[in-house]
Amino acid sequence: MVTGASSGIGEATARLLAGDGWRVLAVARRADRLEALAAELGAAQPLALDLTDADAPARVRDAVEREGTLGLLVNNAGASWSGRFADRGYENVRRTMEVNFDAVVRLSEALLPLLRAAAPSSMVNVGSVAGRVGRPKVAAYAASKFALAGWTEGLAAEEAEHGVHVGLVLPGFVATEGFPQRHLVGSAQTRWLVSRPEKVARAILAAGPGGKPEVYVPRAWGLVPRARFLAPGLVRRAVGTGRF
Repeated sequence: MVTGASSGIGEATARLLAGDGWRVLAVARRADRLEALAAELGAAQPLALDLTDADAPARVRDAVEREGTLGLLVNNAGASWSGRFADRGYENVRRTMEVNFDAVVRLSEALLPLLRAAAPSSMVNVGSVAGRVGRPKVAAYAASKFALAGWTEGLAAEEAEHGVHVGLVLPGFVATEGFPQRHLVGSAQTRWLVSRPEKVARAILAAGPGGKPEVYVPRAWGLVPRARFLAPGLVRRAVGTGRF
C-alpha cells in the first residue's frame, strides 16, 4: 500500500512496485489521478480519501483486507506550508503535524496487525533530511519529520521480533508537483542538489523489502546530519543563509 500515490514520490513508487509484480493499493485524495494510474498500471487498486479524516484508517484497513495480505506499507503522503513561525503560528504547526505525523501513526496503528500477520513484511516511512536539520521558514515541516524519524527508529526496534521491518527514507530536495524546488532547479549552481521521484522510489524498496534501516537520497545527504553534530555552528550559518 502506498499513500500519496497520485503524484510525485508516491506515484513513482506505485509504478516501480507494479513493475516488480506487486499488487498495489494506491491511496491519495485525488480520485481522478488515482483511477488513471490504476488503469494504466493494471496491478493497482485506487482508494481516494483524506488520511486526516477520522474514519480513514478503518477504511484503508477494510480495503487492504478485501485485496489480500499486506506485505509492504509505504507512508509517503505529506505536505508543507512555508512561513515563519511568528507569522503562521501554532495553527501551521498543528496542521503540518496532522498530515505528516499524526496521520501516519494512526494509519500504522490500524495496519500493524496486518503487517504482523503477513510477516516477514515491511513498513517504510518517507521522512526528509529536514527531519535531521531544521531550516528557516519550514520549521513546522522539520518538526513533523523529526518526530517521524524518532518514532520510526523506536518502532523498528519494537517490531523486529514480530518480523516487521520498519525503514526510513530521508530525501534531500526532490522535484515534485507539491515541492517543485524552483529556487534550486532554476540555478545551474544548485540544480545538482535536486533528485527525481524515481530515485526515491528505488530507495523505498531498499528500505522496505531490501531491509535497510535508513536510506538517504542521494547518499551524500547523509553527511549533513553528521556535519550538524560535528560542526553545528558551521551548519547553522549555512542554513541561516536561506539558500537551502
